[in-house]
Amino acid sequence: MPALHRLLEKAGNDRRVVGDAKRHYQTKRPWLDNDLPICEARTEHLAGNGDYLSGHAAHGQHVAMILAALAPDRVTQLLARGREFGESRWVCGSHSQSAAEAGTLAGAVIFAAEMNSAQFRSDLEAARQELAAARATAPAPEGCGTQ
Repeated sequence: MPALHRLLEKAGNDRRVVGDAKRHYQTKRPWLDNDLPICEARTEHLAGNGDYLSGHAAHGQHVAMILAALAPDRVTQLLARGREFGESRWVCGSHSQSAAEAGTLAGAVIFAAEMNSAQFRSDLEAARQELAAARATAPAPEGCGTQ
């Protein structure tokens, strides 16, 4: 599905927006002041990459909103998964709760801004048609319900 691939590749550009905000705020990650476990390696790179706002949460929400627009029959599940992805960042201790929530909000704002672009809407429609055709012919995965 090349149209979907291109659309999701462009979604990776949300890192620039988030990176600008991180550089502006330069907030220390919460785990720098304690020895509590976190879900990833405590590296110098991670320590130097600010807490606020969570780029993973932003990207998760952004991609979830794109996918929800492509598959409106799965909107509830897709948006819930995007939200859970963002929440995982503070649950696992990598970010503060406010950084994860701000990242989730940023992902939604990025998607909303993209909807103002005729090119983005055209790319979204091409991916929607491509995905619909693939879903119409693909067998349902085993073990997956309608949840």
